Amino acid sequence: MRVFNLILLSLLFNTTFSQITHPKASPFAKVVQEVGLSTITIDYSRPAVRGRKIFGNLVPYGRIWRVGANESTKITVDTDLEILGNLLPKGTYALYAFPDKEVWQIVFHTNTSHWGDGRKNYNPEEDLFRISVSPEQIPYHQENFLIVFDSITHNSTNLNLIWADTKVSLPFKVDTEAQMELEITAQLKENPTAQTYYEAARYLQEKGSDFQRALNYLNLALELGGDTYYFHRVKSIVEAELGNYKAAISSAQKSLKIATALEKDEFVRMNEQNIKKWKALLKNK
Repeated sequence: MRVFNLILLSLLFNTTFSQITHPKASPFAKVVQEVGLSTITIDYSRPAVRGRKIFGNLVPYGRIWRVGANESTKITVDTDLEILGNLLPKGTYALYAFPDKEVWQIVFHTNTSHWGDGRKNYNPEEDLFRISVSPEQIPYHQENFLIVFDSITHNSTNLNLIWADTKVSLPFKVDTEAQMELEITAQLKENPTAQTYYEAARYLQEKGSDFQRALNYLNLALELGGDTYYFHRVKSIVEAELGNYKAAISSAQKSLKIATALEKDEFVRMNEQNIKKWKALLKNK
């Protein structure tokens, strides 16, 4: 009998109790956004409104919120960024908020080990920094909490936190210009091809500055055999920015001819529109 009881106890203590995998009420989401040469990644969960009053009720005013549900929301940046004058160094941080009716405190927190908002374990001394932002009412209903990037340029973006009828926007800046100058310098030292010069020129053209340097790069690209409709098109735009509409029209006509032969209808239309515009400007010059 004693042996039987020992066997029974052994079976009870060693039995593996299985858990049922079920859909989460607040499903996980990942947002990955490139900004210039930088990448921002956010891991979070998306709770739903489900008919509840959110801010000031489900999410109390003045108390820490995990900016989502389940685990704390994590933000990872692969280069240094700036937020309202604060440096966010390369790394991973917990993103918290202290919502209030008029002003929210957004926290970038260095301790990423807490579950949820950490509550009693949360230590403000481990904050990297806090910023103050004002919430705004939106003219539509956002059922599931949403983190999304918008207003993206080579150098900046807005990170928007949206739920129910409220949106909070965080402006991020990145020094893409300094990164690109280092990249261009490095690439032009290593046996540059026509494409290398073109990509450097295209960046300067999109940035809206250093048009003469961009034109020099494009001429080198064409000399190296880059006789393509898109090389000539970018050259035409740069020449127009420099006020040389006659040269811009000539480059656009070359681009148009090649694009027509290759049936690149979009580039045909864009070149035709620019030629018409620049002829009018040249006439009135």
